[in-house]
Amino acid sequence: MGHEYIPDYLNNGADIYRESFRIIREESDLERFPTDVEHVVVRMIHAAADPLIAGDIAFTPGVVAAARAALEAGAPILCDSSMTATGVIRSRLPRDNEVVCHIKEPRLAELAAERGTTKTCAAVDMWASDGQLDGSVVAIGNAPTALFRVLEVAAETGQLPAAVVGVPVGFVGAAESKQALVDSALGLEFLTLLGRRGGSAITVAALNAIASWDEETNSHK
Repeated sequence: MGHEYIPDYLNNGADIYRESFRIIREESDLERFPTDVEHVVVRMIHAAADPLIAGDIAFTPGVVAAARAALEAGAPILCDSSMTATGVIRSRLPRDNEVVCHIKEPRLAELAAERGTTKTCAAVDMWASDGQLDGSVVAIGNAPTALFRVLEVAAETGQLPAAVVGVPVGFVGAAESKQALVDSALGLEFLTLLGRRGGSAITVAALNAIASWDEETNSHK
């Protein structure tokens, strides 16, 4: 058999990141984003490999500053799923912040069964009962029900997250939960991707970008 032609390709991590972000900025419409939000949006586009998502990103202008300040003050990151929690690069966190995800805890399944709701909804209730929701950075990458419940619990208890990165994915409730976040009267700082698209990869890309401005690596602050 003959050798197949393999084109030249970049094989240095920093070079790959630099070229990726150059292409993203060349192909994306980023004019409406403040500088700190633009930095985060570029990482979200990188995770999605789709410059077109820039047009569907909704945000409050102060979301990145608020999330960063909360992390620097030691706030926890509250995650809806193991995928979201696992993607957070701990070395980027400014205060070795706690990353909380209850999804595998046995008591969560019991609580969800008692209340007739999803485990991710029950996890939000646990965040509130444990006093973790107020002032936290919430990261919802998979479960629309978790995002809906964050809004409900925040309204019921007055425990307001410092920032919500709410980017659940799916066909049932995802678009609606994100629109509810945008329309909420709670005054939350938020970042979201409207519509069905989303997921843990985009969510943690945003979180990791908030935690560190370094675009050339995923490994350090």
